[in-house]
Amino acid sequence: MSTVEGYTPQYAADHGRFVVVPASYVFLLRDGQDGTEVLLQLRRNTGYMDDHWAAAAAGHVERGETAVEAARREALEEVDVTDLDLQFVTSMQRTRHDLAIDERIDFFFTARSWTGEPRIVEPTKCADLRWWPLAALPEPVVPHERVVLTGLREGSIDPYTSFGF
Repeated sequence: MSTVEGYTPQYAADHGRFVVVPASYVFLLRDGQDGTEVLLQLRRNTGYMDDHWAAAAAGHVERGETAVEAARREALEEVDVTDLDLQFVTSMQRTRHDLAIDERIDFFFTARSWTGEPRIVEPTKCADLRWWPLAALPEPVVPHERVVLTGLREGSIDPYTSFGF
């Protein structure tokens, strides 16, 4: 079994299957001059997809936490907003089985209303925070997130998506 950059896949000892790692993503949306805009952060010093644009708030679901609770917590921790009117968009089953890494389940939400002005809370992990028209996203965007953003723009996102299979 190979590893990716020193990462060893996590297996449950009793059945030999991948441990699924859950994460929640929040795309803050607003109406702009050129249609719907999304708030994206430019990742840095995270060790994953640095120098890529990504959801303004995202992170792993912690033990004992629901995906919705994780989305709310990440929005507070990363961009200092609360009281989000979260709307579920899709769940994404994701893998990179060719590189032998763990399996992922990602829960994507949007919010068009919240309390607070989004700002960079973790400057060591975020180089920029900017609104972008869904029709004119920056380059590069984290690939699996681009799939969801494209689906939002086109109105074609399904409740279940997959990536990497």
